[in-house]
Amino acid sequence: MATELQSRCEPHHVAIIMDGNGRWAAMRGQPRSAGHRQGVEALRRTVRAAAELGIGVLTLYSFSTENWSRPAAEVRFLLDLLRRFIRTDVAELHKSNIRIMVIGDRDGLEPSLRKLFEEAEALTRENSALKLVIAFNYGGRQEITRAVRALAQKVARGEILPADITPDVIGNHLDTGGLPEPDLLIRTGGEQRLSNYLLWQCAYTEFVFMPDYWPDFDADRLRQAVADYRMRDRRFGGLTAQSA
Repeated sequence: MATELQSRCEPHHVAIIMDGNGRWAAMRGQPRSAGHRQGVEALRRTVRAAAELGIGVLTLYSFSTENWSRPAAEVRFLLDLLRRFIRTDVAELHKSNIRIMVIGDRDGLEPSLRKLFEEAEALTRENSALKLVIAFNYGGRQEITRAVRALAQKVARGEILPADITPDVIGNHLDTGGLPEPDLLIRTGGEQRLSNYLLWQCAYTEFVFMPDYWPDFDADRLRQAVADYRMRDRRFGGLTAQSA
């Protein structure tokens, strides 16, 4: 019973909205690019800490579909940062038995960037210590729309009936199909909203909002969020022994 309770209280899938790079830099009189650079360092710390904590899946909101509206120079810088991260870190992540997965809409992306994603995924596909899921060019509404279109095409081809479409079927057609839903979502930067992130998947996710800006995020803050999660009474619409 104690083992069962402990396993229920540990988050298997943690999702993070990495917010506050620009404000972190502004507070220090530095350009936004400095905040993004430090944000990559925070990402590295967090991946290491998640692996040490035994978290099974870590999903990071790295670039949303709305981020394309930012100034062109900042977008180019962010894309270059992502490229450098993959080229520099993928070998170390592979050595640490970490699997890399990329979710989001890849249509229209530069071929070189798509190739980087595919190579990183192929290299690490058999790794089992931690699934590092990078949400790039990702939007929750767009993801659901793609899933609905795919199901509508299957209905039109006569492969399935409308009555066959269940929540589980829809979930399996999302970018995260095959992954467990997030147990815990952390957002840094003081904002308290989802910002079009994992809208379907977070139906029963526990949220932790932190005032700290993302560049300051570290293992201690991750452990703090996990400790907060352990205190939650997850009922999923029902009752538990604790709440009955």
